[in-house]
Amino acid sequence: MEFGGPEVLEELDIEETHAGPGEVRVKVHAVAVSPSDTMSRSGGVRDIMLQIDPDYEFPPPPYIVGWDAAGVVDEIGPDTDAGLSVGDRVIALANPMTMRGAYMEHLVVPVGSVVAAPSNADDEAACTLPMNGLTARLALDKLALPAGSTIAVTGSAGTFGGYVVQLAKADGLRVVADASEADEELVRRLGADVVVRRGPEVAKAIREVVPDGVDALVDGAVQDDAVLGAVRDGGAIVTVRNYVGPDERGVSWIPIFVNEYLTERGKLDALARQVESGAVTLRVAGTYPVEKAAEAHQRMQAGGVRGRLVLTF
Repeated sequence: MEFGGPEVLEELDIEETHAGPGEVRVKVHAVAVSPSDTMSRSGGVRDIMLQIDPDYEFPPPPYIVGWDAAGVVDEIGPDTDAGLSVGDRVIALANPMTMRGAYMEHLVVPVGSVVAAPSNADDEAACTLPMNGLTARLALDKLALPAGSTIAVTGSAGTFGGYVVQLAKADGLRVVADASEADEELVRRLGADVVVRRGPEVAKAIREVVPDGVDALVDGAVQDDAVLGAVRDGGAIVTVRNYVGPDERGVSWIPIFVNEYLTERGKLDALARQVESGAVTLRVAGTYPVEKAAEAHQRMQAGGVRGRLVLTF
């Protein structure tokens, strides 16, 4: 695949790969379609990686996109303590920066990137967890807020934002979340303590309910400078596309990228177990056979998707 619009997605036959030492191969049954996939396909994630590391070298094409997969273990590499057996249901986090993302029939990943799937979720639902769930976990870990702190979340009705809301509540935080009128009930079900109207005036809306400003904010809606006013002096803002805003009032900007948690197996397993406990819920917006990946990308780019679109093999 070359970089471009949805039309560049095509089915390819590539050389079969096998699990080496420290690796597991997954027979993929389902992969999630995320905005990061459409960015990867168009070259946007490549540009972000080059901002982070100007010397980053991408392998040659074809470029296979996708971060999230669910399926069964069909090969365990030699000398690999996977804690898994062939045939076990698993979820896995791929790394499309290697040019070999999750949209593959057989996916080889480091053992640190694969765990047992939640027992109460089918493959279509389970595959929606790894990338967004780990990114949400990373955001909260970076903030390290004590229980009882107040956090704001923009883009709360989205998959990433929804996970932040639920994980923040599990961490004992007070959550102020944004939502459109149509999404307000959904965001309340996710556990938000206070819901404000989303949009360009979200910072003002948050200040109306938290006059001194929230302790921190996770900007899932990618509103950048527009959210600065919502945060108290000395607070922090987590951003998801390498954005760093102005140095004002001692507010810290914390860009995050899920690559930091690619092989944090314990954290991925904890997320899967939180799905089993009901602390985290999975949302599938629709499914497509993998040969209709371009249609799924077109729908994702049109916006308004609540939950994840999923490709099935």
